[in-house]
Amino acid sequence: MSKAHTVTSLFDALWKDYQQQCPSATAIHRLLGGDAAIINDHVAFRTFNLPEVGLEKLAAHFLALGYEPKGEYRFEQKKLAARHFEHPDPTAPKVFISELLLEECSAELKATVEAMVAQLPAGAAEQPDFLYSGAQWRVSEAQYRALLAESEYAAWLAAFGYRANHFTVNVNELADYPTLASVNQALKDAGFALNVSGGEIKGSPEVLLEQSSTLADKVAVSFSDAEVVIPSCFYEFALRYPKPDGELYTGFVAASADKIFESTDAR
Repeated sequence: MSKAHTVTSLFDALWKDYQQQCPSATAIHRLLGGDAAIINDHVAFRTFNLPEVGLEKLAAHFLALGYEPKGEYRFEQKKLAARHFEHPDPTAPKVFISELLLEECSAELKATVEAMVAQLPAGAAEQPDFLYSGAQWRVSEAQYRALLAESEYAAWLAAFGYRANHFTVNVNELADYPTLASVNQALKDAGFALNVSGGEIKGSPEVLLEQSSTLADKVAVSFSDAEVVIPSCFYEFALRYPKPDGELYTGFVAASADKIFESTDAR
């Protein structure tokens, strides 16, 4: 189990893998932070609700490091359920894990996913490196396209497997950018494309959370029969507002997260 990791070493490994799939992340760090460290708000993961790889299997790695389950979320249109986790140390990144509810999908998609997961070694999800192990299965480009036609979420998982879908800059901790709008403007001025689904800024001070994100970088993926350049991982930006008790809101807003998922849509 993940006891081989500390919180720091796990996120370092996740970040190293993520940089390979989101090459723009390094440039974004330089743009927003200069020489200062960028504080990470949360990291997100995707999975399927199968016993071998369900949400609880991914969460176990974080629970072993002291994380605690918090909010639960449902995305009806995308057929997803999700949960977020927080560490007692508030400086540790939050974790957002979602899973595709296969019983709500077509028989064809379910069969493809089950065949993919059957290719995993026994006990794969318990391995310390599982959360950044990528796609430990082989699928064809045609299978990827068929999944994409029904569920972008499933297609992304088929192509990229288990790794951070995105990291998130904690805008509250940026020295030079007091608002999310100023972050977005700096990104656009530097040539980064933003996810405009639901508006550039999702959420509001009224719901205590504003979020924005880049569109996913594109990388080459080797399917069983072809190499194809497709959207991979993206970078998110979150600005949190204080609750009535003065503490910053630490949860998520389902309506906003629903649009953030679309940062990886194949365009």
